[in-house]
Amino acid sequence: MKVPYFHVDAFASEMFRGNPAGVCLLRETTDDATLQRIAFENNLSETAFVLPHGEEFSIRWFTPTVEVDLCGHATLAAAHVLVTEARCHAPLHFDSASGILGVSAEGDRLVLDFPTLPGKSATATRMLTEALGADPCEVHKAEDFLCVYDRAEDILSLSPDMAAIAALDARGVIVTAPGHDCDFVSRFFAPGCGIPEDPVTGSAHCTLAPYWAERLGKTTFFARQVSSRGGELWCELVDDRVRIGGRCVTYMRGEIAI
Repeated sequence: MKVPYFHVDAFASEMFRGNPAGVCLLRETTDDATLQRIAFENNLSETAFVLPHGEEFSIRWFTPTVEVDLCGHATLAAAHVLVTEARCHAPLHFDSASGILGVSAEGDRLVLDFPTLPGKSATATRMLTEALGADPCEVHKAEDFLCVYDRAEDILSLSPDMAAIAALDARGVIVTAPGHDCDFVSRFFAPGCGIPEDPVTGSAHCTLAPYWAERLGKTTFFARQVSSRGGELWCELVDDRVRIGGRCVTYMRGEIAI
């Protein structure tokens, strides 16, 4: 079986920035072990596997080591491939482990429609602060820990202990602070899922958007994820959903022979 494969830089306005995602356009159901092996071979934060399902598409996401329930950048990349390569028309709808996810087009951006994942106030445990190497001023917990710092410079200077992060009772750790030329900045660490630092994390903004909406008293944001590659996200909180917009650039087109 030959599978069309695309490597896409998501949440990026130019190549070699944003978060690289693999996108496989499946023609038939493929066993989980094969999907995981492909993701491991790709060695990207996530590979998305897309299969036509009536008027919708099913989508699954695999890191190099595990399947995940929600992934923003690879969904954005999948929508980009369907629009630019398969000549599909937005809005698109994906059936996923997190329910139906919509993707619309607004100018040169694609916009995800994702569920919010608000955090609850939590305690900054010694294990967490030692893992990060710096005390946060606030901690919240959803699927991930959300650790808030005072300055963007605090976020940039963090050098976490990845083994200690992986041992925490959470998928990963989001760190955030007010930005200088944006509403807020963030980074995301998930070594337990095979991703020491994710370059740009759409799903983290399902937790970030509700936090910053309450703190800033507004519902629309421009955000930067300040990993070494960097990424740009436009977010809007709408009831219990968050709209996350970004651009994509196709880096590679190819074919996988299974």
